[in-house]
Amino acid sequence: MSDQLKSLAGRLIRPTLLPVQFALLLFQFRVGRLKAARARGDRGAISIELALAIIALVFVAGAVAVALYALKDKVVKKVEQDPNLPGGGAGGAATP
Repeated sequence: MSDQLKSLAGRLIRPTLLPVQFALLLFQFRVGRLKAARARGDRGAISIELALAIIALVFVAGAVAVALYALKDKVVKKVEQDPNLPGGGAGGAATP
């Protein structure tokens, strides 16, 4: 059963992380080009590739922030709907 849950979790999580995976691949590509430009000694290309790598890294950070914000909204909605959880739908009253 545990293997099935892991497989299901992987199938649910992977599509939501596709933008992050794309941005990481873009960042790795830019870093590779930066290393190649450094090996050639091309200072202009080094600065351009470094700037593009930083832009890709900012995109990764933004995608992670958006994913975390969406997850927070989802969890808050679930807590508000479930009266058994603290702060849930029962008006916050704890049951003895």
